Amino acid sequence: AGAQQSATVANPVSGASPDLLPHFQLEPEDVYIVKNKAVTLACRATPATQIYFKCNGEWVHQGDHITQHSTDRGTGLPVMEVRIEVTRQQVEKIFGLEEYWCQCVAWSSSGTTKSQKAFVRIACECLRVPGWGVGCCPRPPRHPCTSPDLRKNFEQEPTAREVSIEQGIVLPCRPPEGIPPAEVEWLRNEELVDPALDANVYVTPEHSLVLRQARLADTANYTCVAKNIVARRRSSSAAITVYVNGGWSTWTQWSGCSTSCGRGWQKRSRTCTNPTPLNGGAFCEGQNVQKTACTTLCPVDGAWSEWSKWSVCGAECTHWRSRECSEPAPRNGGQDCHGPELDTRNCTSELCSHATPGAEDVALYVGLVAVAVCLVLLLLVGVLVYCRKKGGLDADVADSSILTAGFQPVSIKPSKADNPSLLTIQPDLGTATMTYQGSLCPRQDGPAKLQLPNGHLLSPLGAGRHTLHHSSPAAEGADFVARLSTQSYFRSLPRGTTNMAYGTFNFLGGRLMIPNTGISLLIPPDAIPRGKIYEVYLTLHKQEEVRLPLAGCQTLLSPIVSCGPPGVLLTRPAILAMGHCVEASAENWSIRLKKQSCEGTWEDVLQLGAEPCTELYYCQLEAQACYIFTEQLGRFALVGESLSMAASKRLKLVLFAPAACPSLEYNIRVYCLSDTQDVLKEVIQLEKQLGGQLIGAPRVLHFKDSYHNLRLSIHDMPSSLWKSKLLASYQEIPFYHIWSGLQPFLHCTFTLERLSPSTCELACKIWVWQVEGDGQSFTVNFNIAKDTRFSDWLVPDSEVGAPALVGPSAFKIPFLIRQKIISSLDPPGTRGADWRTLAQKLNLDSHLSFFASKPSPTAMILNLWEARHFPNGNLSQLAAAVAEVGKQDGALFAVSEAEC
Repeated sequence: AGAQQSATVANPVSGASPDLLPHFQLEPEDVYIVKNKAVTLACRATPATQIYFKCNGEWVHQGDHITQHSTDRGTGLPVMEVRIEVTRQQVEKIFGLEEYWCQCVAWSSSGTTKSQKAFVRIACECLRVPGWGVGCCPRPPRHPCTSPDLRKNFEQEPTAREVSIEQGIVLPCRPPEGIPPAEVEWLRNEELVDPALDANVYVTPEHSLVLRQARLADTANYTCVAKNIVARRRSSSAAITVYVNGGWSTWTQWSGCSTSCGRGWQKRSRTCTNPTPLNGGAFCEGQNVQKTACTTLCPVDGAWSEWSKWSVCGAECTHWRSRECSEPAPRNGGQDCHGPELDTRNCTSELCSHATPGAEDVALYVGLVAVAVCLVLLLLVGVLVYCRKKGGLDADVADSSILTAGFQPVSIKPSKADNPSLLTIQPDLGTATMTYQGSLCPRQDGPAKLQLPNGHLLSPLGAGRHTLHHSSPAAEGADFVARLSTQSYFRSLPRGTTNMAYGTFNFLGGRLMIPNTGISLLIPPDAIPRGKIYEVYLTLHKQEEVRLPLAGCQTLLSPIVSCGPPGVLLTRPAILAMGHCVEASAENWSIRLKKQSCEGTWEDVLQLGAEPCTELYYCQLEAQACYIFTEQLGRFALVGESLSMAASKRLKLVLFAPAACPSLEYNIRVYCLSDTQDVLKEVIQLEKQLGGQLIGAPRVLHFKDSYHNLRLSIHDMPSSLWKSKLLASYQEIPFYHIWSGLQPFLHCTFTLERLSPSTCELACKIWVWQVEGDGQSFTVNFNIAKDTRFSDWLVPDSEVGAPALVGPSAFKIPFLIRQKIISSLDPPGTRGADWRTLAQKLNLDSHLSFFASKPSPTAMILNLWEARHFPNGNLSQLAAAVAEVGKQDGALFAVSEAEC
């Protein structure tokens, strides 16, 4: 029972102020005496000149008080604290008459104040005595409590049960009686069950444990624990088994008929794997194979009919005859007739003379050719005149019909080697060099760019090198890498061209791509100064080749990519695109872009979410890829630091097995890799060398920063056909091996053994899960000798398209239309019809500060669109967005007289 609260009683002295009555800062509270240990009661009051305890109406002797004096620092008033001890013998003296209680009385010059009553009880085991019932109070005379403890036996204990998955479970528990009453907690496999951490669990006021929906992870031993201040009791453990009843999969397609001609049979099958029975669950009822009769029509080969009669002799002195493949005609897959169906021969024994064309026919043909040549010349003249007129249009005027319906590729072909100009068409880029004058974020000059000396990488190409190449043959790639390796910064570049792309670029820009990796570099038009020609490379590094130091909770989230040469002068930001494996959220992650300096140290150049608009770097982070704007080329990587245990990375789980199995042993390799395209490509190339094949569709697992390891196990193999050589119940990959990201892929191998060489069908289930986290399961059911159903998941050996695209062919938006959009939307428009509205239409309005910091915000928007949507972007959607901007300002896309 709680302490009884009593109002303070004051006996004021005549003329005293009520503010000077004693006030209790500490009052005695209810206590229990355990065994023979005395208890202490304390009280403290201010201002007080005397404090004494009164127990059961009698004053406690002054010598039994322990008194301490002090002064309240805040008020300067005297403070007095008093303590007394109460023994078990004192309580038992008045047992049976009333409960033992004590109370403080404090005096000051203004009167007295009484504290609340504190009850002192004896904690004991309740005995059953005939005629007295159960309990310590009241108790029979001469039958004191013999042991201050809880009773040993629970009134109700939990019992073992087997329940189906998703079924509710109630485990009852009624603890032993005791004073004070026992508190109850539950243990699952000796670990405390905390309902605050598991929404599927709660404890009722009657101490029963309730599992709302049984899960496989709930299979465990449950124990009810009762405790109070004197003892702790455990119930018997109850084993709870959560089982899964088997369910049939869908029927397979009917097999082909067993005979190719006539009557036969065909079958279909299903498996008890939807779900697979677990923990003693019932197996599926019914047949797993169905057969039915079938009839296949027999093929009939075709045969020729008789030849027809010869035709009349014609003007060319020949006649003919024919036959048909109709006796019988081929049907049901039968073969066609072989041989000709038309036969011709001379009908005058080659004595017939052939007529020759006269002079009139020759004159007619010559006249027609002359007319055709004249028409072609007139057409060419008209086209040239039209092109000259179009070239003189004002760049500030845009044709709305071109913007909305004219997105057709512009073909600009390289000129011959002896032509002094680089391209046969030199578009006017003067309109793209204007500086945006808006007020959203003023432009500031960034740090001075480091320029390399005028060496062979930066100097214009000679007359013999004016060809813009798209391919990268082995000899050419070896020469390019050899030249790069002479520089100290480039010595760590790969010596092959598998993970490298390179090309020669000028002011028209272009694009580099590393096939099957999702890594590309977009060089926008005018990013390279006019008159300069750069050899640019893009390289994907293996993580064991480049040392990236990580500290604390940091983890690598992307591939390590180099683009260069570093230090070249760029007047527009290039866009580096690469994949990442982070489930990004501001409350769980702090993500930084790192760049390696020429000295080899890694520096933070950007923190995502805190980008100042005048920096040289910017990053657009999307669900599976990031797009990095950079005016300085170099080596980059995306690194994250988790801020909570809810932070997670995406892992891709992939299963491989040998394509051929000559022995009884069979290995299943489970790869856990960072969910980026480049790592999957590396694993597939490795498995091709090992002769492996994919045996299941890849799955994604969210791996949390919870310090828990990743576990893998195999279940439900038919014991009559296969056995596992794994000694433990599961394999485990340490948490830090995965979380650091420095090992892009890890794998575990399950070694199985066939009991018979004729066994080819393998059916099992593989579980991959993080302890107390996310998990995935693979249902394996295939023929190890001939099953190739998952081969379509494999990445092809080469991507469609060249790794280097130069000039207009690298962009989906035609060059002239791009220039019209930029010149029309860069200046601030009336009613907001400018680049800001276009950014909103394309869902890029969160980057307005960055766009506004550049000379041409519209060019930045179009460059990002090109990087995100090449090569499969929908130009119609972009055209519609531009058209919507034009509707807000009728004069924005007016058509000039020259264009009409």
